[in-house]
Amino acid sequence: MTAQQNTSLASFTGDANPYGGGDPYADYRTADLPFTQYANLADRQLGAGVVAANDEFFAQRENLLVPEPAEFDPEHFGHKGKVMDGWETRRRRGASAEQPWPTEEDHDWALIRLGAPGVIRGIVVDTAHFRGNYPQAVSVEGASVAGSPSPEELLADDVKWTTLVPRTPVGGHAANGFAVSTEQRFTHLRLKQHPDGGIARLRVHGEVVPDPAWLTALGTFDVVALENGGQVEDASNLFYSPATNTIQPGRSRKMDDGWETRRRRDRGNDWIQYRLVDRSQIRAVEIDTAYLKGNSAGWASVSVKDGEEGEWREVLPRTRMQPDTNHRFVLPEAAVGTHARVDIFPDGGMSRLRLFGTLTEDGAAHLAARHQELGG
Repeated sequence: MTAQQNTSLASFTGDANPYGGGDPYADYRTADLPFTQYANLADRQLGAGVVAANDEFFAQRENLLVPEPAEFDPEHFGHKGKVMDGWETRRRRGASAEQPWPTEEDHDWALIRLGAPGVIRGIVVDTAHFRGNYPQAVSVEGASVAGSPSPEELLADDVKWTTLVPRTPVGGHAANGFAVSTEQRFTHLRLKQHPDGGIARLRVHGEVVPDPAWLTALGTFDVVALENGGQVEDASNLFYSPATNTIQPGRSRKMDDGWETRRRRDRGNDWIQYRLVDRSQIRAVEIDTAYLKGNSAGWASVSVKDGEEGEWREVLPRTRMQPDTNHRFVLPEAAVGTHARVDIFPDGGMSRLRLFGTLTEDGAAHLAARHQELGG
């Protein structure tokens, strides 16, 4: 087991006050966490899952990855006690009346499969509503295991686990944030709570590092998709929803599962800038405005640049958008580049962007070298 440098950004310890009525989030403890600009690699929409836990007596392990904030109903009790929206284990006990307390080594654990393997930049262990029943401390380890391993295979002695968050005290009813500086590709995490207790949500922010062999086998694929290693670099406006939604898997199923800007009252326009998985040849474009019926973009254009210092070149001219519609365009010639930009006019939103193409020869070589360098 290898320990790596970790920085705690939001240091909360101790109980929160008992719930006293009103908004349960009114006294929730949180802080700005700069790594949340990166995608959540433990997103169910990407295919993440909690594959096993040693105990989930009070609340199910699957709650850890629910995308919405944890809810709290003070009147909701079940046969096992208070129903909590998170993962909660039973209280640990010692070995005898003389030693009724848990040992220093006692802990509960859960195994998490990341939806997209990648380099982790930060982790949030959220104890929302666990005011007096949260763990005393938490730790997080990462592993890189190919394929679809079973829990038994992940727990085997030959699996190397790297410490991403060392055993660290946390606070109740708080977003406990940890920056991670380990330049390595991970596929699975092991979350530990010492000695027991409850955690509402787990968020794992980082950069997707795809498998080059898989992308090569696909041939033509979406070179800006989050699951393939694309990412949002910047956007003009994030008032209603994050720009990363536009490169999530699948079609949008509701209005806030896309990107929507506030209404502009000037003569400008809104935009998103993306980094492609690597240098690519783009041959077709999809711009989807699903569920954006009275607030979709009026017009949209797509530009590409080749390299950080390259010049932007328009590959899809300003084109009329229809509400709640998937628009498809075959480019007259392949557009080569490393970055893409969508401009919408004057404002509004879109739900998804797809850029279909192939890696260039040098793009494929660079991606393969990075994958190897990160231990993939």
